[in-house]
Amino acid sequence: MIHVVAVITAKPGKREEILKHFRANMPAVHAEKGCIEYGPAIDADPALPFQAKYGPDTFLAIEKWESMDALKAHAAAPHMKAYGEKTRDLVANRAVHILSPAA
Repeated sequence: MIHVVAVITAKPGKREEILKHFRANMPAVHAEKGCIEYGPAIDADPALPFQAKYGPDTFLAIEKWESMDALKAHAAAPHMKAYGEKTRDLVANRAVHILSPAA
C-alpha cells in the first residue's frame, strides 16, 4: 500500500475555491482502480494545545493507493490534468509526500 499526504497551500483566501474543485473531482478519483482513500483535511478546531496548525490557506489531500502503479495511473489521469489546470493559478505551494508503511 502507498500513502500520500499532499500539503496544498492556496494563495490567500483561495482555499475554499480549490476545495470546491477538489471535491468535484473526488468521484472520478474514487472510481480509479487501486484508490483506497482520497479526501481533503484541514486543521481541527478546536484541537489539543500541542497542535501545529497548517493555517487558513492550507489543506491536505490524504490518499491511500493499492500500489505505486495505481498512484502513477492516478497522476496521469485526464481528470487530474483538468483539476490541475483549474487550480494552477490558485495554488501558492504544494508538497507531495509519498510514503510506504514502515516494516
